[in-house]
Parts: sequence; structure tokens; C-alpha cells
Amino acid sequence: MSHLTGLSCIRCNASFGIEPRFDGCPECRREAPANLTPRYDIDAAAGGFSVESLRDRPPGMRRYRELLPPDIRDAATLGEGETPLLHCERYGGRLGLERLFLKDESQNPSGSFKDRLAFAAMAMAKRFEARAVGVSSTGNAGAAAAAYAARAGLPCIVLTVQGAASAIVTQMQAYGAMVVATRTKADRWKLLQTGVAEWGWYPTSPYFGPPVGSNPYGVDGYKTLAYEVCEQMDWEAPDWCVLPVAYGDALFGMWKGFGELARLGVIRKRPRMVAAEMAGCLAAALASGEDAIPEIPAPTPYVAGSISVNQSTYQALHALRASGGPAVLARNDELLGLQRDLAADEGVYAEPSSLAALAAVGRLCQEGRIGGSDTVVVVNTASGLKDTAATAGAAPEIPIVDGHTAQFLATLRDAYGYRAET
Repeated sequence: MSHLTGLSCIRCNASFGIEPRFDGCPECRREAPANLTPRYDIDAAAGGFSVESLRDRPPGMRRYRELLPPDIRDAATLGEGETPLLHCERYGGRLGLERLFLKDESQNPSGSFKDRLAFAAMAMAKRFEARAVGVSSTGNAGAAAAAYAARAGLPCIVLTVQGAASAIVTQMQAYGAMVVATRTKADRWKLLQTGVAEWGWYPTSPYFGPPVGSNPYGVDGYKTLAYEVCEQMDWEAPDWCVLPVAYGDALFGMWKGFGELARLGVIRKRPRMVAAEMAGCLAAALASGEDAIPEIPAPTPYVAGSISVNQSTYQALHALRASGGPAVLARNDELLGLQRDLAADEGVYAEPSSLAALAAVGRLCQEGRIGGSDTVVVVNTASGLKDTAATAGAAPEIPIVDGHTAQFLATLRDAYGYRAET
């Protein structure tokens, strides 16, 4: 059973009941908008959540039911979670790292880490008797919400913007979502806010600014990333955990998950969290010491569409400060090269946004902050198949040959540097 007791503000610890509250803490709204987070009775959870008890449970997110929203065992599932933790020896060798691991979230049902948020959020949508699910998204969040709403039997409305990646929008439509594009982000937030306030929609994404983060019950789904990483590493936490960050839902969720494992005595230490960002607003907030996150335009044009936001959140800043980790700026021009390297070295085709995390690892290694023997976990948030246009645009032209062996071998040599052995 779940041991959820209510919600609390991440910044000021104000308490609230188990309510459908998605607009953050009213006390912090003017000074530094902050999200709420579910609160659990950890002492009561300790009676059921243990290394021993988990050994006999089936795989998937529901195995961690004591520290997830109520009714999670009855939630609509597509087999989310239990994604592989890959030891990247060849790519790690490029950076001088012996223990570089990739948590490959592209293996989730809809192809991204957003399935964890959607699964947990949808459990509470049923509890609150939501009339429909609403989401503002240009990508993975919309696809995941559409998939899990379909599984739960709820209507889903996705508000996207003109020009969103066509593959992901097609995926949303395939799940039966009602997809509508607006001309500006402000328009879609305005419409979603109206749907929540007047039409009984259940939101899984932010829908106002300054943003505070997504549905708090959904964000708790990301705690299972931390649980799985530690379980896959024989109940040891890594030294570093690196994620690409927009609003920091997964960054905060993972940090919270590591904290709960430490409170339960399951792990001895917690990692430093690293935010790989495109605009630099978290780095600026860390440098200033302020709680309010500055708005900094993300560089355009961009290939990392899902994390190219102008303003992150207090929850992301909190995770960095509490863990002693940095925010690292990734550059547009390095992401596609990193995408090719990872795919060629390790067989993982990652979404461009995910590669921001590898860029951050490389920079921290160059600066000597990450040591060669440190254990580093990078989260690959989504599959490269979500948006192939950028990859295709940077790929070389495919050579054309006829059926002559000599020409074929010459083409392999000239185009790819390959020489067949005889």
C-alpha cells in the first residue's frame, strides 16, 4: 500500500492535503514560484519497502508501491520501467572514465522517460475523477500522456505549437489524442489553464509562467529512476547522476528518490546531480545565490528542442544545491556529433536533447571535476527515432553502387574507410 500523506512545498515546506493542486505553492508564488511534492510516511513505508521484499516482486514501477501515489497497483500500465543500465566502456574510454553508465529510457513503451510521469499521474487522475487529460507539449510529454490516457480510457487533449517534430506529433495522434497546435507557447498555456479551471481537465504538464514543474504526483514517478539505478548497481548510488534539463522534473524526482533510499538505510550515500541545460538559467541562479530563476533566451535555431526553454524551475535548483552539483551549458553544435559517437560506440541512438548530458560529462571531465574512477550515470531520456530530421540533415549522402564487386569494395573504402579482409 501507498504511504502518501499529503503534499508539501519544496521551498518553504508548507503542507497540503492529498489534493489536485498543480499551480505550486501559493506562499512562494510571488518571491520564487515553487512546485509541491508528495509527502510520505517513510517510517511506515520501511515496513514493506526493503531490499528483501523487492526480490519477490515482479518488475516495473509498481514494485515500489509504498513510495508512489495510491492505487498504483491498479493503475493503467504499459510495462514501463525496468529500463537497462548499460556500461559504456568504449564511449567512457573516450573520456577516460572506467565506470560510465547509461540509463536507457528509450526502452520505455512510448520511447521516453516521460512514461514514468504519465504512469504515476494517470493513477491520480482516476482518483480525482478527471474528465479528461490535458497536456502542453511539443514532444515526449504529449506522446506519453496520450499513450497512458488511452490505456486508462480517458480523453486526452494535447496543445502543441506549429512546427513541432512531426514524428512525435504523429505518435500522439496514433494514440487517439486530440492534438491542436497554437501559434505561441503563451496561447497553449492559456487554453490548458482554462481547461483545468473550468472543464475538469487533469494536467500532466506545466501550464503557466514562471513555471514550477509538472504534475507533482507525476514527478514522483521519476523517483523510480533512482530506485532502479541503485538496485541495478547492487544498492550502491553512483557518484554523479547527469540529466538533460528543461523544467527539471526528472532531476528533482531522482534526487528525491535517492534521498528516500538513504532515509530507509538502503544506500550509504547520494550522488551529485548535474543539470545539462541549453540557456544557462540554472547556472546563473547558482552563481547569484537567488531562489528566483532568471529568464534567459535559449539559443536558436536549436536541435535540442525538448530542453531549449528560457526558464527552468526552483525544483531543479533545489536538487543541484542540495546535492552539491553544477549546471553545465551544452552547445547546439556539439550534440549531433555526440549522437553519432554514442550510436557508433554503444549502439544507442539517442534523441539530440539527451546528448546534452554527455556534453556535460565531457566538460566536467576536462575540468577535472569528474575523476576517471568515479561512477557516472547518464540518463538517456528518449530515442533518436522521436526526431530524425536533425540526424538526417547532418548525415552524409548514401553512395549508390551497381552489382560489381570491385566497385562495391572501392566505395566502402572511399566513403567509409573500410577494407574487407580476404
